[in-house]
Amino acid sequence: MSALTLEGVAKRFGSLVAVDNVSLTVLKGTFVCLLGPSGCGKTTLLRLIAGLEAPSAGRILLDGTDVTGLPTHRRDFGMVFQSLALFPHLNVRDNIAYPLRIRGAAKTEWESRVGELLELVHLQDHGERPVSRLSGGQRQRVAIARALAVSPRLFLLDEPLSALDAKLREAMQVELRQLQQKLGITTIVVTHDQREAMTMADLVVVMGNGRIHQAAAPVDIYRKPANAFVADFIGSTNLLDIAADGSGRALFDGVPLPGVTLPAGVGRARLSIRPEDVRLTAPETAALTGRVTFLRDLGGTVETFVEAADTTIVAVSTRRERVRAAAGDPIGIQLPAEACVVLTR
Repeated sequence: MSALTLEGVAKRFGSLVAVDNVSLTVLKGTFVCLLGPSGCGKTTLLRLIAGLEAPSAGRILLDGTDVTGLPTHRRDFGMVFQSLALFPHLNVRDNIAYPLRIRGAAKTEWESRVGELLELVHLQDHGERPVSRLSGGQRQRVAIARALAVSPRLFLLDEPLSALDAKLREAMQVELRQLQQKLGITTIVVTHDQREAMTMADLVVVMGNGRIHQAAAPVDIYRKPANAFVADFIGSTNLLDIAADGSGRALFDGVPLPGVTLPAGVGRARLSIRPEDVRLTAPETAALTGRVTFLRDLGGTVETFVEAADTTIVAVSTRRERVRAAAGDPIGIQLPAEACVVLTR
C-alpha cells in the first residue's frame, strides 16, 4: 500500500520553476532518498510534502487522503532540519519531550516515551545533559528522537548528516538506516551525497531542474540509468556518441560494438559504460583501439585514461588485472555488451 502519492506537484516562485510536474508513489515502510545537485528542487519538494510550502499545482496524498491544503502541524509528520534546530537552553530529555508537551501529553506519558526514545538512539545516560555538551553525532540522535516522539506517519530529513565529518557521517548513515528498518517508518531524506543515497535507500529519486529523471532501486540507478543526466551524475561513467548501421547495430567511430544495438528508428544515441567495466587489451586483439594519455595509481586500483576518436575513455582495473602500458602507448578497448547502456535521451 502506498504511504505517499504526489500527483503533478509543481512549485513556482515568480518566473522560477523550482519543482516541475512531479509525480511519485512511495510505498509504506520505504526509505527514500531525494538525490540531486544543488538547486535541483529536492529541498523544495520535501518542504511541499511537509506542508512548509504550498504547491502551485498538483496534489499530495497520504494513505489515499488528500493533504495538500492541510497545515503542517496537522500532518503528523516528523522532520529533522539540516540545522537540527535543537533548543540550546534545554537538556536532551526536554528537547525530546518538547513536541509531546506542547500537544498536552500527560507527564507520565511523555516521560515514558522519552525514556523509550533515549534508549532507541543510545542516549539513555545523557538525558540531563545540555545539548551544548554533546558531540555532533549525539546532537543528530537527539534531533531524530525528537522528530520520532509523536510517532509520525512520515519521517522527513533535510540533509541531516551534512555537517558531520566523513567517518561519523558513515556511522550515522548505518544507524539511521537500522533505526528506520527497526521502526518500519516511511522515511524521505534529502541528500546531495551519492554514496549516502546508494547505501541507505530502498528508492533513489534522482532530480534535476525541478524534475524527477529516474526513481528506482540503487542498483538500477547505477546499472540502468534512464538518461545521460542520471548516468553522468551517479558515480563515474563513460558517455560515448554512437550511431546505428543499416541493421541497427551500434557503431563507435565507425567500429561495430558487438552485441550492442540501437532501438528501431533511432539513428544516434549515447552509450554509458562504467569505468570498471571497460576492458583494456593489447591493441592487436581489439577492433577498437586508442592511445593511453594518463595513468593514475590509486593504490588498490589503477585508472587508465585512453583517447579514442577525440573521446576520453576511462578504465579502472586492479593492479593485478591492469594491462602494462605507459602514456603514449597504443591499447585495445573492449566494451562488454552486457555492461553497455544505450541512452536515447
